[in-house]
Amino acid sequence: MSRASTQAHGRSRGALPVDGAVLLAGLFLLGLGVVMSYSATAPLAIQDRIPPLFVKHVAAAAGGIAVAALAIAVPLAIWRWLALPLWCAGAALLVATAAFGVEVNGAQRWLAVPFLDFRFQPVEITKLTTLLAVAAVVAPRDGHRELSVRRAAVAAGLTLPLVVLLLFQPDLGSAVLLAGLVGLVLVAAGTPLRQLALPALATPLAIGLYAWTHPYAWRRLVVFRDPWSQYEEGGFQLVQSIVAFNEGGFSGVGLGDGRQKLFYLPEAHTDFILSLVAEELGLIGVLAVLGAFVALVIAGTRIARSARDRFGLLVAFGMTGLLAVPAMVNAAVVMGLLPTKGLTLPFLSYGRTSLVVCCFAAGLLLAIGRDGTRGARGTQSGSRRRSGQRS
Repeated sequence: MSRASTQAHGRSRGALPVDGAVLLAGLFLLGLGVVMSYSATAPLAIQDRIPPLFVKHVAAAAGGIAVAALAIAVPLAIWRWLALPLWCAGAALLVATAAFGVEVNGAQRWLAVPFLDFRFQPVEITKLTTLLAVAAVVAPRDGHRELSVRRAAVAAGLTLPLVVLLLFQPDLGSAVLLAGLVGLVLVAAGTPLRQLALPALATPLAIGLYAWTHPYAWRRLVVFRDPWSQYEEGGFQLVQSIVAFNEGGFSGVGLGDGRQKLFYLPEAHTDFILSLVAEELGLIGVLAVLGAFVALVIAGTRIARSARDRFGLLVAFGMTGLLAVPAMVNAAVVMGLLPTKGLTLPFLSYGRTSLVVCCFAAGLLLAIGRDGTRGARGTQSGSRRRSGQRS
């Protein structure tokens, strides 16, 4: 073997690769989100050459890339050590939201930073920190795969108070999402399904009772059943979303040429950004977006299965769910398959907190995938050395 090839081989063995599927899918969604953010917010900036909301979105995307790099650089063991303190910080933010939060459209979900023109949604941070904390609690350090009842109870104790705080905002969608993501981590941790059967059966009943006692939630269910007959009572947003899908057809009307964003479709740059993609880029654009999320799910599952330890496995499953489940729910909502939830589309929707958190989650996936590959290489090298010694 030549000296050059030996050096190249050494560099390839020493390199710490990242998962290409996660990287490419994340960059595609992030880039498309920037493009669609400009398309959606340009009509709102009547006197500005560059839409202010677009500038904020680009700044959030840059911040997201920075925190993704941080997630990759910091060893996973450090995140495990920080998991419970971060959970405490996330819970404190939700309590502060209940006490001092800014109310918008009847919901108190935002915190304003003093002396700065900046608001953020603590729930996005809390979902991430809760998944880290639950993974740290239920992942055994002694190598046993069975999840003890005590650890499962602690995980529930970390989750239920936050769910209650979210219901008081009110934010039913985020409360159900948080509980579902924690359930996903518990299943991955080896919780017997019979132990989760009762909570799973009770959840629809609890949602129905909540909707019955909260007019805003009940109105969403009524509108979902027949948005056309409820057009003046709140169904106009879903109707305009369906119109956008219909107008887009197979290839779309053209990037920037959509009409629904011209004050027909409310919040086109946030919860209903996929409707704008459908109108301007057509079925091709929607399938590209959904395909990118499918790629994230497949890659995230592969990364979880190759993780070096149980904590890495659970975090990988949790981060994959954090990215994929809201995407599936958001897509179902804008297509009229689920009632309106108020959940953003990861990477694409305008929402600075959500965008930064999604980038951080993708960074954690890349870090776990890199460590898993490095661990597999170390195992293979050790096996080759032992084989050589025996021979």
